[in-house]
Amino acid sequence: MSRTIVDLTMLLEEGMQTFPTLWHPFVEITQLGRHGIEDRETRKLVIGTHTGTHIDAPRHFIDGGETIDNITLDPMVGPASVLDMRSFGADAEVQPEDLEKALAGRSAERVLLQYGWDSTLGTMGYYDRSPYLSEAAAQWLVDQGCRLLGMDTAMPDNPKNGRGSDNDSPNHTILLGNNVLLVEYMVNLTSLPTEGEVFLVVAPMKIREGDGAPVRAFAILED
Repeated sequence: MSRTIVDLTMLLEEGMQTFPTLWHPFVEITQLGRHGIEDRETRKLVIGTHTGTHIDAPRHFIDGGETIDNITLDPMVGPASVLDMRSFGADAEVQPEDLEKALAGRSAERVLLQYGWDSTLGTMGYYDRSPYLSEAAAQWLVDQGCRLLGMDTAMPDNPKNGRGSDNDSPNHTILLGNNVLLVEYMVNLTSLPTEGEVFLVVAPMKIREGDGAPVRAFAILED
């Protein structure tokens, strides 16, 4: 039996797109050790806990919520259902019945939303025009026993419901408040089959009191 490993992770590099707020820093990579001088190569990285492909721990939106260093890896590793959501384009809202139809009786323990929205990376539309879940859809996932939700968008929320709005990020609150881990900024989800399940691995940095962490995420497909 052969296998294919599909990398679902953005490349971390200087100049990469980051969420346009003061609390999400730009990436800085500085070379320190040099061959021919220190005779080894090392670098200093300045990144945020929500830079690139990353996981949100409950602490991100829930005061006193669990942090990434105290969360078991179990929900981050195992079979995942990939939902074909490519018909939901800019500004589209996903309802519970849409999720139920796409899930088609499969497990909701680990769900990946395949919008194909990573094709808009590098544009502001990636942030402010992305498809999103209705609050009812977020609650539906909780009710189905979802433990991890991944997506190739920057957020599960309506982009208009951000900081300063009358309804700040309700889906983050619903999902993280029920200990559903969120994996955002995923790429290459359109390379995954939307029937059956894939074996998902999401490996976060173990940061003390981490409200989130950059991850290396990949799927293993058995031929």
